[in-house]
Amino acid sequence: MTSETDARASRPAAAGRPDAGPVVEVHDAAVRVGGRTIWSQVNVTVAPGQFTAILGPNGAGKSTLLKVLLGMLPLASGSVRVLGAPPGVRRDAIGYLPQHRQLETAARIRAREIVRLGLTGAHWGVPLPLVRRATRRDESRRVDEVIAMVGADAYALRPFGELSGGEQQRILIAQAVVRRPGLLILDEPLDSLDLPNQAAVVGLIREVCTRERVAALLVAHDVNPLLPALDEVVYLANGHAFQGPVHDVITTERLSALFGVPIEVLTTRDGRLVVVGQPEAPHHHGHRHVHADHADHDHA
Repeated sequence: MTSETDARASRPAAAGRPDAGPVVEVHDAAVRVGGRTIWSQVNVTVAPGQFTAILGPNGAGKSTLLKVLLGMLPLASGSVRVLGAPPGVRRDAIGYLPQHRQLETAARIRAREIVRLGLTGAHWGVPLPLVRRATRRDESRRVDEVIAMVGADAYALRPFGELSGGEQQRILIAQAVVRRPGLLILDEPLDSLDLPNQAAVVGLIREVCTRERVAALLVAHDVNPLLPALDEVVYLANGHAFQGPVHDVITTERLSALFGVPIEVLTTRDGRLVVVGQPEAPHHHGHRHVHADHADHDHA
């Protein structure tokens, strides 16, 4: 059997990025919005193929960080590079799944064409007139490949609006990775999904990271569905951040330092993390738990 190292080495590099070096580099960064500092002295590094969650309470600036990486919001200080370039330069090599998507016009479009849209832009999967047949064949082959990868063959020809929430997320992930991006950014893709579908989507993202050698950054409020799949976590709170493996970051010491108040982290028998303490910590990690003094809306 081929080893995972050999399998990874045989895969093509993601489009638009070097095959080595960090995909995301944020150094001593700060952001100000409306005259208010959202966070400062933030350092984040994401390697190729790494699955990283961005966690924290409402208003901590999780989606703000995504905006910075997408080149939609400038830093007040510090530096950031994405795929080896300043933010916004390599947006063609980023697969992006936003939190709020306007899908009404896509409801009657077949799911397969939604995936093809990731290749053809605003033409809803209709090939451009001057595109050569060979290119169309290559596009169709790639669309088929990612549909199979996300396990959507059985419903790829059904209207998108008839699919369940979990099925729709699979199709949208396929759309986001169809161009072989170097970075996949997902803003709360687990919201409104039940626990089995959350687990399925998380497992799918893990597989995409491994098979496509794409780094994934996922914003979430609850780390528990992500625990089996994550490489690292970035936890934002009280204007600062820690990055590292889950059980190095979501600890009594780290969260107490981030929030500036005593926080206790417990682990239940089934492995779920429980955060106890002030300000208004959740019964289970990831609920929208910060006291009103800290809970300004995230600038997403």
